[in-house]
Amino acid sequence: MDNPDTSDTLSLRRYVAVFCGCVAGTLLLVSTVNYQVDPYLLHQWDSPLLQRLQPTREKLSVWGKTYAVARYRPAVVYIGNSRTEMGLPAGVRTLFDGKTVFNSAVSGASIGDAMLLARHAAQVSHVDTMVWGIDAPSFSMEQGSAGIEPGLTEAGPAFFARRALLNVKRGLTLDMTRDTLRLLQGSFGSVCLSSLALHGQRDHRCFSDRIRGWGGTAPAMVPRLQEFGTGAGPTPDALQAFDATVGMLCRDGTRLRLYINPTHALTMDVLYWRGKWPAMEQWQADITALAERHRGQGCDLRLVDFSGFNSITSEAIPQFGGAREMRYYWEASHYRDNVGRMILSRLFGGSEGSPVPPEDFGIELSSENLAAHQQAMRTARDRFHQEHPQETAFVRKLITLPRVRP
Repeated sequence: MDNPDTSDTLSLRRYVAVFCGCVAGTLLLVSTVNYQVDPYLLHQWDSPLLQRLQPTREKLSVWGKTYAVARYRPAVVYIGNSRTEMGLPAGVRTLFDGKTVFNSAVSGASIGDAMLLARHAAQVSHVDTMVWGIDAPSFSMEQGSAGIEPGLTEAGPAFFARRALLNVKRGLTLDMTRDTLRLLQGSFGSVCLSSLALHGQRDHRCFSDRIRGWGGTAPAMVPRLQEFGTGAGPTPDALQAFDATVGMLCRDGTRLRLYINPTHALTMDVLYWRGKWPAMEQWQADITALAERHRGQGCDLRLVDFSGFNSITSEAIPQFGGAREMRYYWEASHYRDNVGRMILSRLFGGSEGSPVPPEDFGIELSSENLAAHQQAMRTARDRFHQEHPQETAFVRKLITLPRVRP
């Protein structure tokens, strides 16, 4: 006759085994479905899935971009934050003698995040040219909102194997499962293409939809101006790390084109009224010295400043006589790709059909012209204050208001 205790123990063991097997099977099924459906396009390149319309906000775009760069192995790579991601078009191969181009900039990236992406691109591809957009407020080592998790930018022969494991792990999360179900049910959102479908540049329909959701360009101006003024940069540790990254790229023979983003003139005014103008000028001087030092060591490097108060950045805003939708800007912080094309024309000489940038848009910085350039910026700023008293009062007031989020 069986011992009751032994029978109960065997039954418990069978129950635990069946339970664990069911849990494991369920997790495997969930992960497999999430991996196959891939709602965030974490591991796609040159795939039909890239033509699938996505929601306005692109989740985990850095996952998809780091994977795509490793697969595509572009010769020309753009690096930066959302300004570069939205503004620099990748479909301009004629500027680069037909070489492959990819926009690897990501929204929310600090300069620390951007350096990780620059190093990743250099490790997984032979990068001939790197175009890098920078600005003072995001020039810090603080982790931005880009979401660069450990393992995404680690290169080496096992990169794709490690990425597969990361993707499987990501497929076990509740949010991805929820979005997979929404996608299968047709309620995930079908607004615009993934940036991967445009070789890394954000689909303008994504931002148009977000602007409409905010109520238009005018309501979006205040939060973007406030956001720009509260950036943590520039910081000394970021400059040191940037110097090391530039040195690594130069030793690899990469042609570097650094440019200071042409945010709207009012963003520069925010820095001025918040007392950050001297720090911005010192940063310009530090970056200029860094560029000259590496250029003196044989690096093919140029630094061009598109910021300040010029014929592009001083476009009238909707609040004060401007059009309801601006010609050059989505709002104060992000420029349109017609401006991006002017930037590329200035940096690379343009090609037939390329837009000709105004003379005052894009000044190459050197130790010889820096002092004159900064004095010209101050003069243009003071003239802007005299000629645009309403805009000046608008900026001075908004920096005193509680932070508004769009």
